[in-house]
Amino acid sequence: MRISTGQMFQQNTNSILEKQSATNTIMAQISSGKRVNTAGDDPVAAIGIDNLKQKNALVDQFVKNIDYATSHIQQAESQLGQADTLAGSMKELVLRGANGSMTTAERQVIADDMRQSLEQLMSIANTKDESGNYIFAGNKTNSTPFALDNNDQVVYSGDSGTRKSNIAAGVQVNTNVSGDAAFMNAANAMGDYGVNYSSTQQGDFVVTSAKVTDSTTYTTGSYSFSFADDGAGGLNVSVTDSAAPPVTTVTAFDASVPVSVNGMAVKIDGEPKANDSFSIKEQPQVSIFETFSKAIALFESGDDAQTPAGKSELAQLLNNIDSGVNQMSQQRSVTGNSLKALQQYSDNHTDEKLINTSALSRLEDLDLASAITEFEKQQLALNAVSSVFSKISSTSLFDYI
Repeated sequence: MRISTGQMFQQNTNSILEKQSATNTIMAQISSGKRVNTAGDDPVAAIGIDNLKQKNALVDQFVKNIDYATSHIQQAESQLGQADTLAGSMKELVLRGANGSMTTAERQVIADDMRQSLEQLMSIANTKDESGNYIFAGNKTNSTPFALDNNDQVVYSGDSGTRKSNIAAGVQVNTNVSGDAAFMNAANAMGDYGVNYSSTQQGDFVVTSAKVTDSTTYTTGSYSFSFADDGAGGLNVSVTDSAAPPVTTVTAFDASVPVSVNGMAVKIDGEPKANDSFSIKEQPQVSIFETFSKAIALFESGDDAQTPAGKSELAQLLNNIDSGVNQMSQQRSVTGNSLKALQQYSDNHTDEKLINTSALSRLEDLDLASAITEFEKQQLALNAVSSVFSKISSTSLFDYI
């Protein structure tokens, strides 16, 4: 079989190009340190590499979300801790002011101290994050959540919204605590009603509980309770409401038995006297700000804190302070649980990425020693082919004539 000069040149050229391509491929691998640089290097491995890289990219995003959530939850937890401590010190001031040995001037000093603490508590509730957003405003992060109204009462202008962050596939965590959940909506220690004591009260008593016990017979509204001499050394209790007094009269009042009317029960401890009275209105939730504001107003009113009505009100306020502190503590516990969960998921993502990276290394990383050996083989083959082709291409029949 005769081989033409053109065929010889074409075959040798193809051989040289193949060796150059193989050499260039190995050089690219050595340069990148990767065995698979394109899908053509290893199609099956390329698919696995792409999947693992996508998984790692998703893990990286989850880790960023966890870092963001951790930063914001830690800030909320820290501020709630400060608020908890401050409220505890304010409660101590209330207890000191309730001491009968305190003078009016001394109670005024306590009231001034508590007012400063209340301003500090409101400042904590209006804390901003590093981006200038209010952390206790719910979703209304650009507006000041807590402010004083025209009656010097603290009002909440935020909402109950919670912002969430994806920290794993199908898993979200709240990154904030709304202000109403932290400071405004503490459960009323008495139940479903708040009490207003009459300034003319003479007896030593306090309402310890006022709850709805039967929703089917319960009638909403405000109620007044009046005590009257029953003529036999005891007391009758007349209960009226805002709609159609009187509702009922309880004869032979017994402090050990709750007064039941219209589906609710009111527990009274102590010894009321004839002509004493008090009223109740629906108030299932109380604000820690309102509770402290009432205590301050009571201490600023002179000797009212030492009247029977003042003592009864202080007892109610102290219970509601405990309820408000418990509310903040509960929200702080929620943030603590969230931080614990974030740490667990962060550890899981770290382990997952380590496994993915190890698998990725096995698929795409280059065995440098083997690659260099192969490079030397390909280079030697290329040099041999080039040398042979050079000699053959220069051969001429005239050299032998």
